[in-house]
Amino acid sequence: MLNKLLKSIILVSTIIITSFTSFMTYAKEVKYVAITAIVEHPSLNEIRDGVKDELIAQGYKLGDDLIVQYQSAQGSSANAAQIAKQFAANKPDVIVAIATPSAQAVAASTKTIPLVFAGITDPVAAKLIKSFAPTGTNITGVSDYLELAPQIEFMKKIVPNVRSVGYIYSPGEVNSTIVLKNLEQLLAEQGIKIIAVPAQRTADIPTAASALKGKVDLIYTTTDNNVVSAYESLVKFANENKIPLLASFPDAVERGAVAAYGMSYYDVGRQSGKLAIRILNGEKPGNIAPEKGQESHLVINLAAAKRQGITLSDDVINSAQQIIPEK
Repeated sequence: MLNKLLKSIILVSTIIITSFTSFMTYAKEVKYVAITAIVEHPSLNEIRDGVKDELIAQGYKLGDDLIVQYQSAQGSSANAAQIAKQFAANKPDVIVAIATPSAQAVAASTKTIPLVFAGITDPVAAKLIKSFAPTGTNITGVSDYLELAPQIEFMKKIVPNVRSVGYIYSPGEVNSTIVLKNLEQLLAEQGIKIIAVPAQRTADIPTAASALKGKVDLIYTTTDNNVVSAYESLVKFANENKIPLLASFPDAVERGAVAAYGMSYYDVGRQSGKLAIRILNGEKPGNIAPEKGQESHLVINLAAAKRQGITLSDDVINSAQQIIPEK
């Protein structure tokens, strides 16, 4: 009787184990991607959307075999650190960190969970990587670094007689201070002066802009997160004072800059998404070389040019990939 009972228990256990194994074999594997950004503004939002769209383009379905969690630090480094710790505790398959402060926070929070940085001008200066060779760590990603010599040629095409350039920057953002240092050197070589004004907070942008009144031939803007978050106030100042506002990121043109020469941040997102997919497919981030964003585009806004008192040459207009017409 005891032997029959034992045989029954063994049989039932075997059926349960076999059934569970079959379920696990056929159950869908769900991937978890966490995305964080230091702040929300059009350029960084485009990176986020590009990452998600690339994941979907590769066959993943949100809510089915893919979970994407997104959190913005709302411009706060303290929030960025808290989000990074939370994501590290949740153990996603990949963390995508958009902009330097968020990437630095994630890198400080985990040395094991794969980190894909996105939209970082100088990841070497930010101490995320030592070079653009494979890192051997948990980090890879896509930089939005732009060679500055073409940016200066772009400025000279828009304002041929430029002698002074205004630049507003956040002293706490490595990407902005590195660009400033390199710009100062390159512009000086061409006899062009740069007047740089720090703005610690988004609220400081209007005051910083007013310090440039009557002193510069143009204002050049990069993806400094404080500046981009308050871009409309900078556009208002440029319009009122007839100072051409130029940018290194195309989104600025739709927001009121005269012209921009730079890469699409949506494309940076798609490029970052491709790296995330390679990791989801089993590659180690330390074996994937960090990349730089790809092709730059010239975008111009004829209405903004009129408001800011500048006439664009036929050569500039004909060479633009996108033109926002006068309304």
